[in-house]
Amino acid sequence: MKPFSEQSWWQRSEELGRRLETILLVGLLSGLILLASAQILLRNVFSIGVTWGDGLIRLGVLWLALLGALAASREGRHITVGDPTRWLPRRLHVAAAVIADLFAAAVTGIFAWYAWVFVRDSRAFGDTLLNEVPAWTLQLIMPIAFALISYRYLVRGVRRLKAP
Repeated sequence: MKPFSEQSWWQRSEELGRRLETILLVGLLSGLILLASAQILLRNVFSIGVTWGDGLIRLGVLWLALLGALAASREGRHITVGDPTRWLPRRLHVAAAVIADLFAAAVTGIFAWYAWVFVRDSRAFGDTLLNEVPAWTLQLIMPIAFALISYRYLVRGVRRLKAP
């Protein structure tokens, strides 16, 4: 890989995105572990707890799952159902991979749209979480993550089409 200064703006933005994802994942997982441990300790030892702690842990798990899926999609390390195409000739294997990538892009794009509708409706209804925080601000991870995953699959499919 080229040094960061010699990479194109596209490569630099991809690298920056990867670093940001990793930092968010590590920070979020660390925070969840600390908060959950603190809740357990406070409840079992002192018979008290943070009132908004359980709700924040649930939201943290949602964010962690979506950021983890986003990180898995960046290099194609997502869950797959075997690879029955591995015995196909190279051209058919590439065609099947392109179709799978474009299908995944379409499905996650649909998820992104409906997640956006959910967040929009949550905002319109004035839903709140965690002591009156507007719910839509905490739910924005859903359409953003699905849209980025869709984008990644679309780019991967196009790159496979253009590859020699």
